[in-house]
Amino acid sequence: MEGGKLRELKQFIESCKSNPSLLHDPSLSFFKSYLLSLGARIPPHPKTEPEDVDHKMSDPPFSAQNDDPDDIVESDVELDDADVVQPDNDPPQKMGDPSAQVTEEQMDAAQLAKSKAVDAISQGKLDEALDHLTQAVLLNPHSAILYATRASVFMKLKKPNAAIRDADTALKINPDSAKGYKIRGMSRALLGLWKESVSDLRVASKLDHDEEIAMALKKVELNANKIEEHRRKYDHLRKQKEQKRPRVKKEQQTEDKVQEALSALKDGQVIGIHSTGELETKLNAASKTSRLAILYFTAAWCGPCRFIAPIYTSLAEKYPKVVFLKVDIDEARDAASRWNITSVPMFFFVKNGKEVDKVVGADKVTLEMKIAQHAGSF
Repeated sequence: MEGGKLRELKQFIESCKSNPSLLHDPSLSFFKSYLLSLGARIPPHPKTEPEDVDHKMSDPPFSAQNDDPDDIVESDVELDDADVVQPDNDPPQKMGDPSAQVTEEQMDAAQLAKSKAVDAISQGKLDEALDHLTQAVLLNPHSAILYATRASVFMKLKKPNAAIRDADTALKINPDSAKGYKIRGMSRALLGLWKESVSDLRVASKLDHDEEIAMALKKVELNANKIEEHRRKYDHLRKQKEQKRPRVKKEQQTEDKVQEALSALKDGQVIGIHSTGELETKLNAASKTSRLAILYFTAAWCGPCRFIAPIYTSLAEKYPKVVFLKVDIDEARDAASRWNITSVPMFFFVKNGKEVDKVVGADKVTLEMKIAQHAGSF
């Protein structure tokens, strides 16, 4: 072969390596058939299918390389989290003994400590207020309002975990403590726990509505709704991928079977059959690839067979998508017996595993007419 043509051939091979879809070009069907006859595996033709559209919500983009729903990478949600703080990891604050018996003197002393704390809060002395309130809860550990008030100071100091501990204690003492729900909800918002914050603030609003609760609830509801919408989108996407996965797997299995069947066929050539098993394999391959198969029974001693043989070969070249099979009745007696061959040459036309027509004798005109007729119906 000339050097120039060799270079062109090498360039063509490199192009096929980088873009295997070129092999599906109809003009290269002869080359594809040749590769398949050698047992090559041709990548399936890439398909472009429109993505399912849900008019109620838009799905975020995802990679189609992997159909595992757990491999979906979620995008970030844009939230109003300017007030979110790092969790406080201080040792738990002192708590009163819930089993202690509290005297009236202790209650009065606790109330006095609370009053001092309120004064300190009004002056911005929050650490001093904490000291007074800690003294108060130790004196009267059965007062929900004392714990809720100390929780509010912890919240002002941006210590949401400490505030939540006090609010939890207040709500154990009094499950209807509006302040307990309010402070816990606002503290959870400081930690970015939007769903939990909404739940607490809604209860607080029902128990004792005020403007501060309303403003806080409006903000956290916006974030919570965004997160819920985000979750629903990705749940919807995962469900879609989960439903699509069996179909994609089935399509791939079908494509693999078709490719395997194609590798057993030889476009444009007559395939010699030597046994019933081999005949069934080729007929099954033709069915899987939705091709017309022609089964030609012949014999070496048959004069009309020798006449029609080269014509049969030329028809195979003319109709490369038709499967041309050839069986010598003396070599494959089991196959001849199964098809009840009483004379040769005899031609059977098979579609999807079923005989649809036949020609008896070396009638080349009728043979080609029926090939054109049945091949054109696929």
